[in-house]
Amino acid sequence: MEVIPNIHKVDGLRGSNAYLVSDQEGLILIDTGMPGNAQKIIDYVNSINRKPSEITRIVLTHCHMDHVGNVQELKGLTNAKVAIHREDAPFLTGEKSLPSPKGAVGVAFKAFSPFVKTKPVQPDILLEEGDRVGGMTVVHTPGHTPGSIALYDPEKKLIFIGDTMRYQNGKLTGPPEQFTPDMSEALRSIKKISLMEFDVMLSGHGDPLLPNASQMVKEFCNSLQI
Repeated sequence: MEVIPNIHKVDGLRGSNAYLVSDQEGLILIDTGMPGNAQKIIDYVNSINRKPSEITRIVLTHCHMDHVGNVQELKGLTNAKVAIHREDAPFLTGEKSLPSPKGAVGVAFKAFSPFVKTKPVQPDILLEEGDRVGGMTVVHTPGHTPGSIALYDPEKKLIFIGDTMRYQNGKLTGPPEQFTPDMSEALRSIKKISLMEFDVMLSGHGDPLLPNASQMVKEFCNSLQI
């Protein structure tokens, strides 16, 4: 679906959302979904009359499997450059392992993880706070992972938020606690985002939030008393 002109949410993915941004250099793919979704992304690109080779950059909001699951395959199919925040890069390359999720979810995760694995990928671009990707600025939003990021376009009044927040069934929430090692840091990241102005918020899970998205985020932040 085209959320606003030149911004698409890829239809039909399992596990999490992926987005396409069109600019003068081609297409930017933001996140890639769970493993097994690469062909769906390629099919969507074809459905909007673009070519997979036009994907020139793959930007990862963070290193969790449901966001990086198709990076290696898509990089091979498109020759796109892969970008991730410096703090999450070691998890993408396999140099470090993330802590297991908390509680019963962690037990289930350990049981199923041998059957759903992602192959290590060496990123081409290590992102930092304030870097630019297309017309978007990188905003470091740690907590959910050490290198979680948002991508902010002040001209389009648009922000890609990763898993820092999500909007689903008419409700705005923060990141899931069982998958967020540092919830205090995640709340500070929500506060950081609440100080920005945007009409459209696109998250890693759930639905697009628009219009007046930043006002809802401010109200949510106030409700948390951050």
